[in-house]
Amino acid sequence: MKPDPRSDSSATPLWPHTVLTPMLAGAAVLAALESPHLVGLGLALFAGGLCVGSALLLARRVHRGERAVCELDLRLVQSQKLAAIGELSSGIAHEINNPLAIISQELDLVRDIAGEGEISAEDLAEARDSLREIGKQVERCRQITHKLLGFARKMEPVLQEEALDRVIEDMALLVEREAAGRGVAIVRDYAAELPLVRTDVPLLRQVVLNLLTNALQATPAGGTITLSTCRTEARACIVVADTGEGIAPENLAKVFHPFFTTKEPGKGTGLGLSLSHGIVERLGGSLTVASTPGHGATFTVSLPL
Repeated sequence: MKPDPRSDSSATPLWPHTVLTPMLAGAAVLAALESPHLVGLGLALFAGGLCVGSALLLARRVHRGERAVCELDLRLVQSQKLAAIGELSSGIAHEINNPLAIISQELDLVRDIAGEGEISAEDLAEARDSLREIGKQVERCRQITHKLLGFARKMEPVLQEEALDRVIEDMALLVEREAAGRGVAIVRDYAAELPLVRTDVPLLRQVVLNLLTNALQATPAGGTITLSTCRTEARACIVVADTGEGIAPENLAKVFHPFFTTKEPGKGTGLGLSLSHGIVERLGGSLTVASTPGHGATFTVSLPL
C-alpha cells in the first residue's frame, strides 16, 4: 500500500514557503512602491495573499506534525506497557499456574467421588467443598487476567478519582511473585485516610509498575522494596524505595533522559523512567529521585489533590 502523501511530511518541501514566498512578497512590495496607485494596491494585496496562504499551509503542516508526534507518543507508551508485562511474565505465569493446579486436584477428587457408585453424605459434602474451591480459584484467575488486560489495553485518557493505595497494590500484586522468586520482599506502608486523587488511573498504574520493575532489577536477594504513600500540603505522594546499589551521583541528572540506562545491553531500553517522567508531568505532578551509592534509590511521585 502506498503511503498517503497528505500524511507524509516530506511530500511538500518547505523551501517554497520559507524562501520563495518571502522573495516574491518582497519583490511585490518593492514594485508597488514604484507603481501607480491602483497597480501598487494590487501588488500589495498579492504580496499579502502570498504571505497569508503560506502561513496557513505552514500552520496546517505544524498541526499535522504535532498530531503525528502525539500518536507516536501513545504508541511508545503502549509498547512500554507490553514490555513491562513481558519482564514479569514468569511471575505472572506462576500466579496463574497455582490456582490451575488447585483446580486440577479438586477435579480429580470430584471424579474419584463420582466413580464410587453410591455417594455418602460425607462424600457429597466433600464434593461441594471441592466445587466451591474450584469456583474460588477460577475467580482468582479471572482477577489476575482482568488486571493484566486492564493494564495492557489501549485506553483514552480519562480523569477519575481513585485511592492511591489501590492503584499501587494492583501493581504490587503483579510484581510480588517475581520478587519472591528473586528473594526480594515488598513492604507496604500506606498512609491512612489519604484523600482520593483525580488522575488517569491506567497511566498512573504504568508509572508505578515501571518504578517497581526498576527497583526489583536493582535490588539483590535479601533486599526489600518499600511502597509508601503520604500527603504533603496539597499533594499526595507515592514513594518507591529499594535497598539496591543506588545511583552514581553523575547519573542522577540523567536517569530521566530517553535511552539512558546503566543495564547490560539487551536488558533495558532506557525508556521506562523517561516515559514515566513524561506521564507524571502530563498528570500535573512531578517525579523525582534521591540516591546515595550503596544505600539504594528512592523515587517519589507527587500528584495534586
